[in-house]
Amino acid sequence: MAGTSEAFDFIVTGAGSAGCAVAGRLSESGKYRVLLLEAGGPDRNPWIHIPLGYTKTYTNPRLNWMFETEPEAQLNGRTLYQPRGKVLGGTSSINGMVYMRGTPTDYDNWRQRGCEGWDWDSVLP
Repeated sequence: MAGTSEAFDFIVTGAGSAGCAVAGRLSESGKYRVLLLEAGGPDRNPWIHIPLGYTKTYTNPRLNWMFETEPEAQLNGRTLYQPRGKVLGGTSSINGMVYMRGTPTDYDNWRQRGCEGWDWDSVLP
């Protein structure tokens, strides 16, 4: 890409779950030229594809940005480790295949605030 003069309608930074979904949706019609940028490499590391592999990926700087928070007064000045994926798939690639579904109340509250189709029964697959 260095030195290129290509033009794009959209540039999506980060090929994590959200970045890939956004780039895919923007490009699916063929109407827009979309560039998806990812600082990390492909997800070829075998530990990414094994649930217990997060014990290896969470501490691997080739796959993880290894972020820490600023010192927190409420934690007596301690910092907290914030693993963030530096690989195609982002943090979803290094989290041991774990996901957390929101509570029904959260979704139903969004619907009550006017977000059509965001209630629990509509969002639940």
